[in-house]
Amino acid sequence: MPAKKTSTSGYDADAIQTLEGLEAVRKRPGMYIGGTGSDGLMHLVWELIDNAVDEASAGFADKVDITLHRDRSIEVADNGRGIPIDLHARKKVSALEVVFTELHAGGKFGGGAYSSSGGLHGVGASVVNALAQKLVAEVDRDGATHVLGFNERVAGQFANGSTGTGRFSKGHALVKAKRISKNKTGTRVRFWPDFEIFDPDAVIDVEEICRRATQACFLVPGMKVTVTDKRSASGAGESTRLSEPFSFVSRGGLADLVEHLSTGAPVNQIIMCSGIDTFTEKVPVDGKMTDVERECRVDVALRWTAGYDTEIVSFVNTIPTSQGGTHQAGFDKALTQAVNNVVLKDNRKLAKLKKEDKHKAVKDDVQEGLVAAIKVTFPEPQFRGQTKQELGTPAIESIVRRIAYEQLKEWFEPGGGPRSHVKAIADKLANAIQNRVASKQVLENKRKAAKLGSTGMPEKLADCRTHGPDSEIILVEGDSAAGPAKRGRDSETMAILPLRGKVVNAAKASQKQVLDNAEAQALFTSVGAGAGRDFNLDDSRYGRIVILCDADVDGSHIRCLLLTLIHEYMKPMLEAGNVYAAQPPLYTTKVGDQIYRVYTDEEREAVTDELCKGNRKRENIKWQRFKGLGEMNVDELRHCALDPATRTLKRLTMDDAKQAKEAANMFDVLMGNDVGVRRDFLVKNSALVDTSTLDV
Repeated sequence: MPAKKTSTSGYDADAIQTLEGLEAVRKRPGMYIGGTGSDGLMHLVWELIDNAVDEASAGFADKVDITLHRDRSIEVADNGRGIPIDLHARKKVSALEVVFTELHAGGKFGGGAYSSSGGLHGVGASVVNALAQKLVAEVDRDGATHVLGFNERVAGQFANGSTGTGRFSKGHALVKAKRISKNKTGTRVRFWPDFEIFDPDAVIDVEEICRRATQACFLVPGMKVTVTDKRSASGAGESTRLSEPFSFVSRGGLADLVEHLSTGAPVNQIIMCSGIDTFTEKVPVDGKMTDVERECRVDVALRWTAGYDTEIVSFVNTIPTSQGGTHQAGFDKALTQAVNNVVLKDNRKLAKLKKEDKHKAVKDDVQEGLVAAIKVTFPEPQFRGQTKQELGTPAIESIVRRIAYEQLKEWFEPGGGPRSHVKAIADKLANAIQNRVASKQVLENKRKAAKLGSTGMPEKLADCRTHGPDSEIILVEGDSAAGPAKRGRDSETMAILPLRGKVVNAAKASQKQVLDNAEAQALFTSVGAGAGRDFNLDDSRYGRIVILCDADVDGSHIRCLLLTLIHEYMKPMLEAGNVYAAQPPLYTTKVGDQIYRVYTDEEREAVTDELCKGNRKRENIKWQRFKGLGEMNVDELRHCALDPATRTLKRLTMDDAKQAKEAANMFDVLMGNDVGVRRDFLVKNSALVDTSTLDV
């Protein structure tokens, strides 16, 4: 019998490697910090900041100082208890050394040092050391400053102490750098990242550190965080740098955070919810799975603002969970349930939709314009991944849901929050539901039209043959101008859409009113990229929108309304610089074989002066004033608005759109159907009128 064949690929017992200590981190840094780019580098800073904030959260510190040094090192200091410096019973070295050299070593496992903490896994400090070229830890404790350094993860002392410079001597002993007051305690950790591991373009973003520090202050009221940037411009790399130290302290907790995050007009006062509940989970104790009772505290602050953007931040202990998790899922369900059961119950605005069973709010409706902060505090949370961006503890979802629902329900009901605030919330959320249903209906109608018709496009659209970045849709005021425009255009790349009715004022109208407006609907359908938050610039059938209106007051009004509509519902077109206004002339004259066109009264006078410099008399120059685009023949319209070689286009900007919105509102006041509004405006501004100019 032939001998058993050994592996010819080299895959045998010798191929099974084990990574000891911190080498596992250096071999697979992505498992511990998410990657080796700027985010991973920043994660090392978060680990140290989280440890310092944990001391403050536990009530043992009230100051955290973060310093970015010129030599690319980062230092985090707190005035907490100080990392223990006594001898570790099993390792026979100081506890300080164990914290920085052993994975899963820390004071946050047994529950004795911290009832809750951000740095749960016990790998934070050691991971920082594993991915650092050098590290120096200083502990103020027992009347002295104790120092321990690490050079490429080996314990010892630098000749120049905390600067990490000078000759390095290996050893486990701590050095007492100086004597201090016995009442002074704290920890300072300074590390130099190993840039052989991190990407060459990885940088520390000091603005992000300031944002994180500010957020931490909201979570631990009374804690003061200071960020000092000592880097040179070149040392900061692509990151900006602080010219002055940044300091922040908060007293109001999550309510202050919601106030800080809110933009735009508030719909209601800040609502606060808090409560404590317990849950049981199985954890290994002395090698056996044992039921352990945990206590969880829930804190929530929220308000709605007049806008549409949603801003929800969540935290576990002091750690921001950017990807949410079970606590945020519980809040989402509680809020949606409370809104449907209490706020929108028997709402008159939704009566018609109720008959079609479309009146219930969904998550997106409820969270339109919502600003909220959610924090849960409990021992040993389970995160999905070491980077702690998502909470995974299952029991927390039902706890948050119950506490948040009960207290939100109480606030929404009579006797809770101010009734005017509850009504304002109800109006906002009812509008959100109506807009969602209307948008869905418009989309369904569009799909039906596409199936039933040959193109699904508006009948009045004179489309071009080629679509894409080089094509344009020209919005023409009225049918009289549409005919010459169609005959004078380049039909290969120019589409003509005549506007026959009144364009809705998108600054005042609801989304349903806008989507029901025939002219707005024709524009959205023709461009084919959606509307509002669903607008996608890449789906646009045309590269440009050109507005072509008469050079008079009515034309200006229509131009303002169109620009306001584009700003509110097709904003990416404006932001990309793809919206233009054609500039039709106000006057034209012919002198000899030369035709002169001018756009203002001042320009007409200037051209007249120029033409009369010889013996020509002013009265012989006959200027024709265009009353509208419909009075131009095909050649004139082509020359001033259609031919790229001769026409004048003005690129419209976001500032133009904001001015147009104000002008459109003023047109509505002065020319609209509401006589009362116009009367109030005239009475209020009557003092501005020079009565001597009135013919009365």
